[in-house]
Amino acid sequence: MMFTGSINAQSAMDVKKQHLVTIAALEASGDLTRLEPAINGALDDGLTVNQVKEALSQLYAYTGFPRSLNALGVLQRVVADREQQGKTTVMGPDSNPLPEDYDALKQGTEVQTRLSGAPFDYKFAPQTDYYLKAHLFGDIFARTTLTTAEREIVTVSAISALEGCEPQLMAHVKGARNMGVTDDELHAIPGVLAATVSPVEAWRAGKAVATVFGEPFNEGRPNTGTWPRGDFNSEYAQYFIGNSYLAPMDAQNGGPVNVTFEPGCRNNWHIHHKAVQVLICVDGRGWYQEWGKSPVELKPGTVIAIPEGVKHWHGAARDCWFQHVTYMTRVESNSSTDWLEPVNDDIYNKLP
Repeated sequence: MMFTGSINAQSAMDVKKQHLVTIAALEASGDLTRLEPAINGALDDGLTVNQVKEALSQLYAYTGFPRSLNALGVLQRVVADREQQGKTTVMGPDSNPLPEDYDALKQGTEVQTRLSGAPFDYKFAPQTDYYLKAHLFGDIFARTTLTTAEREIVTVSAISALEGCEPQLMAHVKGARNMGVTDDELHAIPGVLAATVSPVEAWRAGKAVATVFGEPFNEGRPNTGTWPRGDFNSEYAQYFIGNSYLAPMDAQNGGPVNVTFEPGCRNNWHIHHKAVQVLICVDGRGWYQEWGKSPVELKPGTVIAIPEGVKHWHGAARDCWFQHVTYMTRVESNSSTDWLEPVNDDIYNKLP
């Protein structure tokens, strides 16, 4: 199950790690409905049951036992269902046994020092310091079911789904590089989150990665309203600059479609023949322009009826996510759409 829309991720991060990104973020957000198919897809693509189990077990230290146990329950149900259906499900090897003289505190201190890039002692709360060293970075990180790099990919992805944990997210993005996660893999995480979880998680991860690498970042925070985002708009991606997402709302019975644009995303100039397109802006800020006319700013409540046969484009503002609901009316037989050239950057970049 390759992830449509995460093109950069596909070249920088193998598909098993992409699945770990998705599973970790869905566990952290408590989205058990989407976690079930995500786990199924991961097992189809070669992750073992023990690898998924290890990721979900590790996350109790970051997201709490309730979310970890709920997610493990989903995994258990998925495995049982697959067995009933006769699907191939590989358990995979469990962790290698630890030596009899294993010192969790010593090992955990070494792992935490490597992760942090320097010795770290939480003197304000010495018991918490002990838990971090001896249990998290000692007992858990010593298990060989996942590599240290995979564990940090899981951690970064999960914390990206937690509101208000930006300092910890930044620390783990920095530390992930010390644990073997490549720079390309770190840059791929936001793309995977955008394609499989939501723009909110992708925005948090992207901001943290950009900050750590000293790169520019669009501060436009994704919308978190009630309108659905839907799936990556793969069918029409060739006609868009940037990523967009489609959420059909009973479209098979003539209902509208909600379209979500990431900051800076807009479609090409195009013309609807023998039909009128209606745009109802529901969230964020965007732009609409007809050929030869000035751009019109789009805000929630703005309604645009695009005349038949008029060349136009619409999309998000540079610094803001944008959503509009759209439907076609006055549709005649043999209606069609002509997709034309992209919107010139000189035109778009002049818009506020």
